[in-house]
Amino acid sequence: MNNLIKKLTSKNQADYIEAARHIISNADVDAFKELVNQDDFLFDFVKNNVAKRLKQACTKDNFKNLLKFLEFYSPYYDEFISDVLSQFSDEEVHNVMKNKLFNGTQNEQSYSAKYFEFKPDTETLDKLRELSYSEFEPLAINSAKALSAIKDRECINSALNKLKSNDDYEILLGTKFLSAYGEKNNISEMFNAMKKSSFSEYIAQEIGYLEDFSILLNNPAYHNNTLLAIMHILSGLGEIIPISSIFTFNLYEIFEKLIFSEPNSKNAVLLLYAKNKFNQLTENDEYLFDEDKNTKEEVNFIKTLLNDNTDDDLEKFITPELEETSEFVEFALDMTTDINAIRKLLNSKNQTIILKSLEVLKYLNKLSEEDKTYALKHITNDSIKSIVDAL
Repeated sequence: MNNLIKKLTSKNQADYIEAARHIISNADVDAFKELVNQDDFLFDFVKNNVAKRLKQACTKDNFKNLLKFLEFYSPYYDEFISDVLSQFSDEEVHNVMKNKLFNGTQNEQSYSAKYFEFKPDTETLDKLRELSYSEFEPLAINSAKALSAIKDRECINSALNKLKSNDDYEILLGTKFLSAYGEKNNISEMFNAMKKSSFSEYIAQEIGYLEDFSILLNNPAYHNNTLLAIMHILSGLGEIIPISSIFTFNLYEIFEKLIFSEPNSKNAVLLLYAKNKFNQLTENDEYLFDEDKNTKEEVNFIKTLLNDNTDDDLEKFITPELEETSEFVEFALDMTTDINAIRKLLNSKNQTIILKSLEVLKYLNKLSEEDKTYALKHITNDSIKSIVDAL
């Protein structure tokens, strides 16, 4: 890290003001490039502070220098850059940004799409629709947000059609678009997509980005689906979903509310699963090693909350979810020791549930050859048969 970036990220007000003014007023592209290269090594709060410092150094006399930084993209600085450019924008700047949207690199297009969120322009409509499904995620997200600023509705129909696809990747693209666009009128369709997709964890995450889970839980029409979405997030937490997302989704507050609510089968499954998950996160150093102090503390706060306020008595509530018709059945299987209830699922019409039941029996040291023989009578999938034979 060069000396200028050290000053920019320091706590010394005189140093960071001087550094910010130098970078903006002198269009120091090398310094900005170095700053972007530090994205993976600086805490989010530091990058947020840097963005504020650089923005405060921008004026109507030097703001065009920002155009020289567009080659180097960072999701931490696109907001301030696009905001400043839109505030002081003139015809020249607007045309430059439009040209970069149509003809620029992915980095330049990403900044440009963000700019058109602040400065909507219907002439960019078709290009934004195209870019909203870019493989470069920041470009896709910024384009969807720009379309939202234009209030384009045709793109919503396109996204909803993707949710009806049999292709999981198409379903995920549609979900990501609706989340970035901020379309809350089709949350039911997103829940349905989550339940049929193998990318359930990712879709659940997008739903949580779109709307606060606490709000969804208070809506009877969404309550059970929201519990299921949180289950999927817990399933992916620390593996495919960042542990720091516990703040984004307000998990402490949600668990606290559920703990002190009247117990029921779905709440019980979620709380037991969460308890098991947070114990797991703290038992293995690899999960928390790279997390910041605040995240580590929050994980331990949640762990303490769950361990102090839930006990094995909750298991007696989960029996209604040990049915193949329950959307919580696979999570409930992870939480139960009811051997009879598990064995009842060995003749399920859902072969994935049969396999899961056998795996749980094996984990509990209760799997017999009779169980396997009985289960195989109900399995036609050759891949699942091979797994069962190997158990």
